Amino acid sequence: MEVHEVNLTISAVAPKQYPDGGLPEIALAGRSNVGKSSLINTLINRKAYARTSSQPGKTQTLNFYNVEQQVYFVDVPGYGFAKVSKKAREAFGQMIETYLSTRKPLRGVILLVDARHDPSEDDISMYDWLTYYDIPLLVVATKSDKIAKGKWNQSESRIRKGLGMQASAPFIQFSAETKQGKAVVWQWIEQQAAL
Repeated sequence: MEVHEVNLTISAVAPKQYPDGGLPEIALAGRSNVGKSSLINTLINRKAYARTSSQPGKTQTLNFYNVEQQVYFVDVPGYGFAKVSKKAREAFGQMIETYLSTRKPLRGVILLVDARHDPSEDDISMYDWLTYYDIPLLVVATKSDKIAKGKWNQSESRIRKGLGMQASAPFIQFSAETKQGKAVVWQWIEQQAAL
């Protein structure tokens, strides 16, 4: 999709704040600092529309980005960040779970994992939870430019094994630096959101 128009419609913390209008929604989930904002910025051809931060745990709301009046990208708070209080983590967890398990326009979730590392316990929990609820799911390994291209297969099989993914489950290596994987991520989004 050619993206010219993007608006941050709302930063929501409760269902009553979610946008109306019935546009399909694609959520982006992953641990803090895995590259959700960088993926969004790459997909919408912007340098810093979704704020990236070196400080993990920056996103603390559900950020609804209206893309071309056709689809919402929903940036959900990163998980697994230790400096956030236990109480705040539980509140995030509840907010994310409520959104993911009840939101009718949700068409799929892009789960971001770091290509350089084995999936964390939080990644595995999120993957299990999404598959349990039968939510269409794309696993995107970010920061792929940080590993040699010859090691991508190893990285993919390690992540697939760690998450317990089926062989047919979609998986994409992605780099915000080189734009590797951008077109394939868009294909999946267009298919899920019937654009």
